[in-house]
Amino acid sequence: MKTLTELHCPECQSLKNDPFKKYNTVHNGERILLKCDECDNVFSETAGTPMQDIKSPISKVASVLKIRSEGMGLRATGRVLGMHKNTVSTWERLFGDQKETLMLYSFCHEFVSLVFEGDELYTVVGRRTDAHASEGWTAVIMERSSRFIVDQRCGAKDAALFESVMSTVCEYISQTGDLSFFSDGERRYGNTLFAFCAEALRNGKPGRPPKTLPKGLKLRVKNKGDQKHKRGPKRKKYQAPLREHPETDQELDESNIHANHVEANNAAMRRRNSAFRRRTNTYAKTVLGLQRTLDVYWVIHNFVRKHWTTGEVPAVAMGVLSAPLGLEDILMMQK
Repeated sequence: MKTLTELHCPECQSLKNDPFKKYNTVHNGERILLKCDECDNVFSETAGTPMQDIKSPISKVASVLKIRSEGMGLRATGRVLGMHKNTVSTWERLFGDQKETLMLYSFCHEFVSLVFEGDELYTVVGRRTDAHASEGWTAVIMERSSRFIVDQRCGAKDAALFESVMSTVCEYISQTGDLSFFSDGERRYGNTLFAFCAEALRNGKPGRPPKTLPKGLKLRVKNKGDQKHKRGPKRKKYQAPLREHPETDQELDESNIHANHVEANNAAMRRRNSAFRRRTNTYAKTVLGLQRTLDVYWVIHNFVRKHWTTGEVPAVAMGVLSAPLGLEDILMMQK
């Protein structure tokens, strides 16, 4: 498997390349040209990386990303550093595009057991509207023990939003022997997951075989809200809302059915992501701009910054990496 730091040829994707010559840049010192052994293509070590065609020092780009990841607004960052806000947003977009590469790298690993939590948080996009009509809803999926954010997507609170995040969960199901998913009251996580990966269970009985979740996959919902004044049968406080495979281990402590860790992350995101701050009338201008900040947050949270509770970078705690990455490492990483 290709490592994250290996360089490949942009033309033929070959990993067989050797140093060809060195050249000096105005702001970034000495750079290396590489020559591909397969197609004789000569390319720079920045080819295919976020730093391609960027003349600013890599240390400045990393500083901008670090400042933004600590909660400073887009325009405020530009004013402090004497830059145009469009330059800052462009660097963020290039850095956030590394999410796809890092996510695919995470899918390549095998896991014995994973516990996912799902929750949502909300901000304003464009003009103020009712909460149910806003496009600022963000669905977040987190792995409990490592605090690794599996995925986070923003948009209107509809089926498309839940399908986008649960499709990522499905990628981990085939790589994990035992996977549990917990949600605080929102049943669309489970419904979407069931629609994606339910399998027919042939038990030899007449009739259509019932559909169940795959073996080893557990889904639990903590019912929230006041049930005292509602008519009809009362829901259990903790329940499996969908049919599970009969061979799946059902031993699960009810005290573990919660989404407290991802809720704590939502509070941290309101401090570190300026689009979720409550200091302005309009938090995010567009959905694409909000998703750009979420992608940057995803990369830095999972692969760069140590979590204050575990004391480890989430990707290292989860077993995806053996050592954390720096901002400069990700900026020089090919897509």
